[in-house]
Amino acid sequence: MKRILYTILCTALFAGCSEDFTDLAPISNRNEADFYNAPEDFEVAINASYAGLQSTGVYGRGYWTMFEMRGDNTDQGPDATGLARQYTEINAFTEDALNEQVTAAWSESYRVIANCNVILDRIPNVEMEASLKNQVTGEALFIRSLMYYHLAIGFGNIPLQLTSFDSGDELVQVDENTVLQQLVTDLTTAEENLPVSYSGSQVGKATKGAAAALLAKVLLTLDNNSEAATVLRRIIANYGYELLPNYSDLWGVANENNAESIFEVQYISGGIGQGSLFTNDFSPSTDLQTGSGFGRNRPTVSMMEAYEDGDERYDVSMGDTYMNLEGEVVEQRYVKKYQSDLAIENDSDINFVVLRYADVLLMLAEALGETPESYDLINEVRNRAGLPDIDASTPGTFEDKLLQERRVELAFENHRWPDLKRFGAVDKVIEAEDFITSTKEYFFIPQREMDINPNFNQN
Repeated sequence: MKRILYTILCTALFAGCSEDFTDLAPISNRNEADFYNAPEDFEVAINASYAGLQSTGVYGRGYWTMFEMRGDNTDQGPDATGLARQYTEINAFTEDALNEQVTAAWSESYRVIANCNVILDRIPNVEMEASLKNQVTGEALFIRSLMYYHLAIGFGNIPLQLTSFDSGDELVQVDENTVLQQLVTDLTTAEENLPVSYSGSQVGKATKGAAAALLAKVLLTLDNNSEAATVLRRIIANYGYELLPNYSDLWGVANENNAESIFEVQYISGGIGQGSLFTNDFSPSTDLQTGSGFGRNRPTVSMMEAYEDGDERYDVSMGDTYMNLEGEVVEQRYVKKYQSDLAIENDSDINFVVLRYADVLLMLAEALGETPESYDLINEVRNRAGLPDIDASTPGTFEDKLLQERRVELAFENHRWPDLKRFGAVDKVIEAEDFITSTKEYFFIPQREMDINPNFNQN
């Protein structure tokens, strides 16, 4: 898949949108008229959609800002000036509709959606092998659903555009549940169309398991636990994933796309514009890697204290000290999951793990509620981390115990804010952060979109 992404370096996101989101239309009519006519055109187009996931407004930076830093897992780091001021505002719930990080997440997510919409509009009328047509359709539906899931959780009241945008179209906002119900339909179709796995250079593309895992997450958010359990059992029984024996084996360039991984955003280094920012963004010092170390997305004290004694995930996931080049020990919390050796600043080869099998096991426990089987599922994850079993007699409610396990197992993987919302725990958890005076369920719709869409209602 990384090699596939390399082939589109010189290919514009021809189905992307123009600078204003409301266009939601291809940059050039020539691309639509002349390009989408052959099977290979659609393969290039879908690869452009995958490349869109790398962008700074999506997985490159926007999503961890909105879904980790917004919760109690991380903060903006030691610097709260300049660019970091925007992170500080998001962390403290004081951002407004002009926040550039939130604006980038909105616009770049919709850019990916626009690309997928053109593919889905055009592909029915092109002659190609049925299996390839189904696969590309499934991929486009999955990628579009992934974007809409994050937009629905983050903004709630959003336009749900399912076809290529025409200048005469009026964008109409719908609520979060309406978006999620559409995703149930789209992801069901995507799962049907996609293969179980790939080989060779195709590894890293969306699979049945990826569509099903996101579908289960959507169903849980809709409180359709029974349906979610059915989907999750199908993943466990049919799609061949497994927990790796050691938590440390999940991370690092050498371990990408492993047997536990369900979907990753693929990055590739080499000075070609597709490397990831995570190593530089998260490292606390230039002593630990090439180029800058910004110390962003810094684990909070409560995140550090969330790990039990003996939890093997702690040292793999985060550090609280590092040694500088002078051999001195420096106290500083930082994320370790995305460390890598890079030759060029902000050009890491390391992927971002979006969905993995441990999440599936914990989601099934959530769907079932408090039962012996649920504790077995939780304990399967805990035992891998070197921790003893828990059960109904362990102090705390079942929801509290499950949310705690999700926090430490999936730390820094963009699950925390959606989890807090889904469990109804936002105020309970965030009120413990002394500097936060009030919380908001949704982010403001960017002011630019309000200005050019007078029919929009602000959150």
